[in-house]
Amino acid sequence: MHSARAFFSSEPAALVGALWIILWTVVAATSTLWRPDPTQYANDQHLEWSMLDPGASITATHPDGPPEERTFLLGTDRFGRDYLSRIVAGSGLSLSVGIVAVLLSLLIGIPLGALAGYLGGPFDAAVSWLLQVIWSIPTLLLVLALTLAMGKGFEQVFLAIGLSMWVEVARVVRGQVIALRNIEWVEAGRVLGLSTPRIVFLHILPNLSGPIAVIASANFAAAILIEAGLSFMGVGAQIPMPSWGNLIRDHYGAILTGHAHLALIPGACIVSLVLAFNALSNAFARYSAQR
Repeated sequence: MHSARAFFSSEPAALVGALWIILWTVVAATSTLWRPDPTQYANDQHLEWSMLDPGASITATHPDGPPEERTFLLGTDRFGRDYLSRIVAGSGLSLSVGIVAVLLSLLIGIPLGALAGYLGGPFDAAVSWLLQVIWSIPTLLLVLALTLAMGKGFEQVFLAIGLSMWVEVARVVRGQVIALRNIEWVEAGRVLGLSTPRIVFLHILPNLSGPIAVIASANFAAAILIEAGLSFMGVGAQIPMPSWGNLIRDHYGAILTGHAHLALIPGACIVSLVLAFNALSNAFARYSAQR
């Protein structure tokens, strides 16, 4: 607790970024309880309410009840869906893609990079060759190829993004383990007869928490951007599932009209969340360098 307080007091940008991330996490986790359109994917369509301006109010009639006054804080889209609900529902997809992709990249990259750096020899040479081959392929192109190979859908996007990001984790962990494998306390562990997994995973990796936190937060931001790009191209989240990327794709033509907010709001959400994770990543990098 003391170290966290010291960290955030010395890094105000990281504190703002962390609070913004926490806010969106709470919003995504609780949105079905309070958003105006609680239906799955916020897909309640009313064509007669199409393209209402932000703050517009209408009187909805119900055959089994009295009329209801409804206010659309962010207006509606071309299908008459509450746009605030669509934005909020889309936040859950972006955050869950980041979580799953980062966890998958850590589960693959950490053990592979750590063992390659510690063991060296033919195993390290083989892993290094694999890393160089995958590293030479542009990330978005690799994710797009994996997504098309596994089929469209958000589950495939999770896997594709995670399988493309483990390379960066493995490279960082391998380099750090190489720098630590010959220091005194690691040599002492070998002399005492400790097994390789125990030395690597219980003694070396705990000392790499700083670099791992840096790469994880950076990868989280990258995963959000990649998912948005895939959804914008139509190979990510599929209709009617809302994603900030496909919300931009559906409304980018409205930028030059009076409804530019339909594309600008999800774009601003993506930018702000990516900047928040980048602020955390940069702060972790500075903090780990000072330790």
